[in-house]
Amino acid sequence: MADVLALVEARLRSALGEPDARAAVTFLGTDRIEVLRFVDGDIVRYATLGMAAAPMADPTAVVADQTRGPRAELVLSVRAGVADTDKALRPLAVLAASPQVEGLIVTPGASLDVGEPLWPGAQFTSVLVAEPGGLVEDLDLDEPMEPVRFLPLLPMTPNEAAWKRVHGGAALQEKWLAHGTDLRDPLRRSVSLDD
Repeated sequence: MADVLALVEARLRSALGEPDARAAVTFLGTDRIEVLRFVDGDIVRYATLGMAAAPMADPTAVVADQTRGPRAELVLSVRAGVADTDKALRPLAVLAASPQVEGLIVTPGASLDVGEPLWPGAQFTSVLVAEPGGLVEDLDLDEPMEPVRFLPLLPMTPNEAAWKRVHGGAALQEKWLAHGTDLRDPLRRSVSLDD
């Protein structure tokens, strides 16, 4: 487990540079989750470290397989200096712990909800899990372990999350694209969903 996390951290460092801060959160009955902060110009990125320690398991399985199954870490990118986004560390750790706590298997297209603003003043209480591979490449592990995927998180307003439940994540991403939505703006409002 520790070896996997060392490899994950090395991959994050090679893709994003040296983290300038890190915080650790431990929830009762779960392994420790760290959140690393990387600053790249006017963009700050938060990456979880600890979610990939064990594969995500089917909650209906009698015994969890400790080798096989999907592994992932979460990455959130926002504009720096616009809002107190460092307060997102705990909500991100909550999301990263959800496979252990709730038996979730986090995949692209999924919605994850923290039930409160991601940071003070944020319009967002949930995120859309996007496709991996753009910012941080998948990390291959020794067989039979599956690769670690680095899943980008796209913050959603409650209206966007409700619209996504009806129309799907791909349709919401198309709506954002059509409106030129800056998904890294921590103060952005909901995209127009009527047209």
